[in-house]
Order: sequence, then structure tokens, then C-alpha cells
Amino acid sequence: MTVQPGDKIPAATVYEMTADGPANVSTADLFGGKTVMVFGLPGAFTPTCSAQHLPGYVGLAAQFKDKGVDEIVCFAVNDAFVMGAWGKDQNVAGKVRMIADGSADLTHKLGLELDLIERGLGMRCERFAMVVEDGTVKSIDIEAPGEFQVSSGAAQLSKL
Repeated sequence: MTVQPGDKIPAATVYEMTADGPANVSTADLFGGKTVMVFGLPGAFTPTCSAQHLPGYVGLAAQFKDKGVDEIVCFAVNDAFVMGAWGKDQNVAGKVRMIADGSADLTHKLGLELDLIERGLGMRCERFAMVVEDGTVKSIDIEAPGEFQVSSGAAQLSKL
């Protein structure tokens, strides 16, 4: 079942690239005690994700902060090395945290799996945007297949 407003983010470990290599990040640490704008996407370095989705949040980061968002998190079923490299490529430093769910553990617990196995891409994450306050989902918008509208930075900013 897909996560809904009012649900708590489940306990899981995700990963983030640091100067010392991949670091474990618990969902309790990632979402606890703050307001987080998290957006998920099918994969790093893919066309829509690289040309529109991630850059939209990077460009609007200051405006999200002005609206009370403590952190913006980009979430994908990729490994921390790929997410770290993509973050450098997209100049996200200080604006967006690049969080990897390489085994799709949290993706599965949230009910946000996107099966792209037949297209050679494996199990991925739906394209979505979610506001989480102190570990509780306040809103979630999941894109229809092949769409990019409700999860964009501009769409989410207009809702805050």
C-alpha cells in the first residue's frame, strides 16, 4: 500500500555520499524534527530527472527555505556513488541532499516501486514529491506514468 498523508515514514537505512565514502542515514535522522521536501525519481542522469526535476529544486532551494522547508532531499533507487556524482554534476551542494536507496528498501516500504525490469532498468522509484514534518507525511503527489507535473519544484512550492 502506498504511503498516505498522516502516515509515519517507516524505519529504514538509506545512504549518502560523503568525503569519506557512502554513509548510512536512518530515516529517523533524515526526517526527524524538521520539515523535509523529498522528491523521488526513477534514476540519476536520466533525461527528465537531469534536465528538469532535480534542477527545478536546486533553482528554487532558497524559496523553499523561505517557506519553512528545512531540507530538500532527492531520492532514487541508485547507489550512493551514483547519487554523489550526479549531485556534483548538478551543483546541488548546500541546496539538495542526494539520498540513495540502492536496494529499494525504503521505496518498497513506502509502496512507491516502479517496475522497469522489462525496459532493462530494474526496480525503481515512482516519480513523486512529498512533504514530511517530523517524520509524518503531510502531503504526497505521485506522477501518472510518463508525466512530470505534480512533483516539480514549482508545483510543490506553490502548495506551501
